[in-house]
Amino acid sequence: MRRFSWAVMAVVALPAGLVVPEARSEDHPRAELTPYIGYRMGGQFDVDNPEPAADESVDLQDDGDWGVDLGIYRDRSSFYEILYSHASAGLDSSDPSLKGVDVTVEYLQIGGTLLFQDHEHYVPYLSLTVGGTRFDAGGGYGSETKFSGSLGGGVRFPFSEHFAATLGARGYLTAVSSDTQFFCTGSGSVNCLFRTTGSTFFQGEALLGFTATF
Repeated sequence: MRRFSWAVMAVVALPAGLVVPEARSEDHPRAELTPYIGYRMGGQFDVDNPEPAADESVDLQDDGDWGVDLGIYRDRSSFYEILYSHASAGLDSSDPSLKGVDVTVEYLQIGGTLLFQDHEHYVPYLSLTVGGTRFDAGGGYGSETKFSGSLGGGVRFPFSEHFAATLGARGYLTAVSSDTQFFCTGSGSVNCLFRTTGSTFFQGEALLGFTATF
């Protein structure tokens, strides 16, 4: 996360700072923290390959991920949130140049969550966020940061006043301009792993978390 640009970090910090005073009401928690583990699925790059027999797409392999969600309460049933999610996975392609390349995909998002607290033993929730996606292949290749958004939902199972288990799912949609060079070394487009032709990049995530409110 520290590798995101200062501009993105500033966008994240500003809303959090604005909502803290409102979150100090005594009739609801001030904040919450949810670390989680999960499983990231999907992720396909549509690519422009000059070889007729080559793949027309490059997929990321499904793999485990982890993340953390910080919430600043607006009222009893909603809170503002800062979300970070991290996963690394290999590229699935028949292209020999892509074999053995692991790509880290990080999401840093801000948004809000609505809690539906009409149920006695569980609490459904709905979350909407926007922010950035960072792609990094390591090994001297350059990274790429793109605009993205996510929609998530799930159920919380409280087992005390301040602790709950969280089960959820989230979809991330990243805007990827067509004719974009990905993972380049040096300047120019000669030493790049591939060039995209599609306009979006989608991943889904299933998660299990532990929520603490305070």
